[in-house]
Amino acid sequence: MIGNGWAPLRILWISPLLAILACGTTDESSMPSPTTDSGPATLAVLGGRIWTGNPLQPWASALAVRGETLLAVGDDDAIAPLLDQDTEVLRADGGLVVPGLIDSHVHFLESGFRLSSVQLRDVTDPQVFTERIAEFARDAPAGAWITGGDWDHQGWGGDLPSRDWIDAATPEHPVWVHRLDGHMALANSRTLELAGIGPATPEVEGGEIVRDRFGRPTGVLKDNAMDLVERVRPAPPAELEDRALAAAMDFVGQRGVTAVHHMGTFEDLAVFERAHRDGRLRTRIHAAVPLAEWRRLEAMVAERGRGDDWLQIGMLKGFVDGSLGSHTAWFFDPFTDSPDDRGLLLRPLDELGADIVAADAAGLQLAVHAIGDRAIASLLDLYAGAALRNGERDRRWRIEHAQHLRLADIPRFETLGVIASMQPYHAIDDGRWAERVIGPERIRTTYAFRSLLDAGATLAFGSDWFVAPPTPLEGIDAAVSRRTLDGKNPGGWVPEQRIGVEDALRAYTRGAAFAGFQADRLGSLEAGKLADLVIIDRDLFSIAPETIPESRIVATVVGGRMVYRAAR
Repeated sequence: MIGNGWAPLRILWISPLLAILACGTTDESSMPSPTTDSGPATLAVLGGRIWTGNPLQPWASALAVRGETLLAVGDDDAIAPLLDQDTEVLRADGGLVVPGLIDSHVHFLESGFRLSSVQLRDVTDPQVFTERIAEFARDAPAGAWITGGDWDHQGWGGDLPSRDWIDAATPEHPVWVHRLDGHMALANSRTLELAGIGPATPEVEGGEIVRDRFGRPTGVLKDNAMDLVERVRPAPPAELEDRALAAAMDFVGQRGVTAVHHMGTFEDLAVFERAHRDGRLRTRIHAAVPLAEWRRLEAMVAERGRGDDWLQIGMLKGFVDGSLGSHTAWFFDPFTDSPDDRGLLLRPLDELGADIVAADAAGLQLAVHAIGDRAIASLLDLYAGAALRNGERDRRWRIEHAQHLRLADIPRFETLGVIASMQPYHAIDDGRWAERVIGPERIRTTYAFRSLLDAGATLAFGSDWFVAPPTPLEGIDAAVSRRTLDGKNPGGWVPEQRIGVEDALRAYTRGAAFAGFQADRLGSLEAGKLADLVIIDRDLFSIAPETIPESRIVATVVGGRMVYRAAR
């Protein structure tokens, strides 16, 4: 669980070489020329096997850094003349060196807060659920909100929790604890009272107030209904925001993440800007804000530009539907275990489409959440319509999650130039129970990594942290093995959708950099690019695939600066 270690785990046109070569030839700023500076390096990495991510020079044995920039990548003989007595030398000791790993979908600030919140992710018994919250409440100041949680009702058989489980233990604390997917949460009676939610509260379009047989709210709210609580939840003070950001940066740095694509709010931007101004950023942030506020982002970009190598703006996050685990993903056919339920459309398609067309015309990037097959098909239609309306340009549209696909929609990603922003860990998590929810046929194209790559699509991998751990090594293993967390699929869940180590690494590096308009500066180890790199304790390409979960991060370097080094 967050804060105490995650449970062990048991790309872009990535397939064609020419398409990889084209990653940095779009409207990004020109790629810096390889440096010819013969001065000493400030940092060197020796003694490892370096996977560069550069198809023109895929492998090397040494590299040199000066300041924030890669000075040279090659063999020991080429690097040796660049070193002097002041050069810091990192010895990889036979490990694998890779470009900095980019998590292309996180909720960074909220995840930082959750590192110090109540932990419910591993709970498999309702009594333990109650005890954890009661214990946390005993140590919390009176009146303080208890948030976080990340519970999974599948862990104790599928029954949703109720405020009755926690009311007696939390009379003085508003409780608002989320399911791990973030698409439903449990409130205690104190929170429902503060939000004005009772038996007479009307239903919310695109959401659900779960009620008992007498019509009384149980405390569980889904998707848009969650806004009833969020609007009364107090904002944290700036000091706590700064602490949460620092905790998040430390946490991902230890796991080899050098850059993130953050899905959040304008209020989050203020926290990042404050840290950037004070020189406290250690993780690069490509930040998205809500699609409905595209006019505000357009004005901000016009006034300030799109940022720099540390903090970049220009992306909008929207939603079509909810999640599979909350039964709010939007499908053409009903859920197998709920024949009258096809999920939720969170916003009318005409309204969503109007915002997509307008934001696209303003030159902003679209990253829209779509999980069910009907949600994905509808979003692809909206993207196609916007392209016809606004004309051709390099958009790098994204579909966040892209989980449950129809066969007919897989080729459309390549045709429309849509990036599949996906999270491999979700596959080995949901794979424990997804067939029970959507049946044996629809799972064949669930988390369809192989099919998307074979169709020429771009994959950008991430975690969706706080929903899943921000651990690329676990994500790589999930994409390569697809062994579910319960150990019941040792040969892989839907094994035909497995991909190789190099495919997965590209999705965490070059593919993710491309998805953030950063492939000219990030995503591969080439002279002139930013010196973001990670050392892994073993060569993922040569070890037995089933031993990937045993791999560990040795060091993480961002902009030539060590942000994490494992204790020996």
